[in-house]
Amino acid sequence: MLRPHLIELGSEVKEALSIGAPVVALESTIITHGLPQPVNIETALKAEDQVRAHGATPATIAIIDGQLRAGLSEKDLRELAAARNVEKASRRDIAALLTKGATAGTTVAATMFIAALAGIHVFATGGTGGVHRGAEATFDISADLCELARTPVAVVSAGVKSILDIPKTVELLESLSVPVIGYRTSEFPAFHSRTSGSRLDHRFENAADVAEVMALHWQMGAAGGLLIANPIPDPEAIDRDRIEAAIEKALEEGREKRIAQKEVTPFLLSRLVQITGGSSLKANVALICNNAGVAAEIAVAYGRISSQRKAPQLISGA
Repeated sequence: MLRPHLIELGSEVKEALSIGAPVVALESTIITHGLPQPVNIETALKAEDQVRAHGATPATIAIIDGQLRAGLSEKDLRELAAARNVEKASRRDIAALLTKGATAGTTVAATMFIAALAGIHVFATGGTGGVHRGAEATFDISADLCELARTPVAVVSAGVKSILDIPKTVELLESLSVPVIGYRTSEFPAFHSRTSGSRLDHRFENAADVAEVMALHWQMGAAGGLLIANPIPDPEAIDRDRIEAAIEKALEEGREKRIAQKEVTPFLLSRLVQITGGSSLKANVALICNNAGVAAEIAVAYGRISSQRKAPQLISGA
């Protein structure tokens, strides 16, 4: 039986969307799979606070007891953070998990999809997925990239996770025609580090210009989203050589343990925390909260543009 209401909106989110106020989506795999307790709930609450502090309404997205949810209460967040045996949902998993009545944290791809259904245009995460190292043999490429190509949501992230093959990821984003916008950077950020060696074609210094790019992108009929690359704040950034050495060590351990598929990223991020003595975890928390604040500024600016813009006129002339 088809459901009359696919998404349950939190009261704060429902009110904001009804009046056209800015809303920022936040993912929940950070809570369920990405961060250890109690850092997961602390970070989730800090990210929501950052969104509010910069003028927007946070909408953390998850699947709770077989229901799509956009806008969790603090009670919901705490229960999700403490729950065990929670599923990890990408876009392909959503219908099956709803049918099972499952509870799941949503990945970037799933969060984008649900945010678009809810009418939310801006989404803040830590780092998106991408092309995994060795993908020429394994074909391990995140569904996040395909979602960016087809779902009209702007994603603010600190690039892609350092454990990935960043040059190949940037190349595939270009092939998929996904606009990648550097926010106050001319180089694609590498999650824990501010730089990766991969140059960006487009850089903007303020949220208003980024919002203008978004509005024009969709006004011209583009079906997909945009990736807003926002580097980790400098005080929390980790030296590229240091983090690269730690990643190589974690990758080798993962190969020895035959870690594969959905378990790869959680395993590598967990080992990085141990190898770096906790520095990678501090960096992860810092960039998540920073992205949430920047996403809120962009959502506010996009809301102003949307309220002022008339129906699109693609062609001018007599």
